Amino acid sequence: MRLLSDRHQKIIAQARHGGGVRVEALARQFQVSEQTIRKDLHDICEAGVLRRIHGGAVLAGSIENLDYEARHHLAQGEKNLIAAAAARIIPDQCSLFINIGTTTEAVARALTDHKNLLVITNNINVANILRHSPLNEVIIAGGKVRHADGGVVGEAAVDFINQFKVDYAVIGVSAIDEDGSLLDFDLREVKVAQAIIANAKHVILVADSMKFERSAPVRIAHLSQVGSFITDRLAPEPLRLVCQNAGVHLIEAGIG
Repeated sequence: MRLLSDRHQKIIAQARHGGGVRVEALARQFQVSEQTIRKDLHDICEAGVLRRIHGGAVLAGSIENLDYEARHHLAQGEKNLIAAAAARIIPDQCSLFINIGTTTEAVARALTDHKNLLVITNNINVANILRHSPLNEVIIAGGKVRHADGGVVGEAAVDFINQFKVDYAVIGVSAIDEDGSLLDFDLREVKVAQAIIANAKHVILVADSMKFERSAPVRIAHLSQVGSFITDRLAPEPLRLVCQNAGVHLIEAGIG
């Protein structure tokens, strides 16, 4: 199922802003039948973005991650802008980690024209994107492969990551709290991300602005621990202050 229609995106945005949406109001707003809106909500809820209630839908619970297809198609334009900005930071002839996430996969696609990279990843999708670049070397972590998104997680992956010390790390997260906490859903994935942060000289956080509106239960690290933070736009003022106070290089790729 592909969440690509403009109406789907607007319904999701309204639900994130107000916590939920109603069928009757959406039908009036978009000038379509209530049956059409119910079909839209069914599709969106099937992807795990919203949860159906009588007469409408509300945001899905914060303890559950969105499924991979939903995350892959949400905010695609913003992710591509972020990825292009990240690729401009990363030079040829360097080593880097790339972790699990649809935004980090966009960065991998933006790096395909780079030369002489050594890429270590726990994301099968990243390895598959970059394996076609003959001038770059890709090493993938061993461990349990998550069926949902091709992520490699667990203690074996952590031990593998700890064998390296690289120039850059590109990491994604599921949510960013206003206090600067970087959050995710899977403790096993978080352990790998923490090892990546600990073994990179310069950490690049890539996250679209929807991550400011979400929550997740497991803490990865704090925003002050990254070197560069690339997003499309940074709305929460407290996060801007965290970046200023910690010397984090903030890039708003969707502005200007």
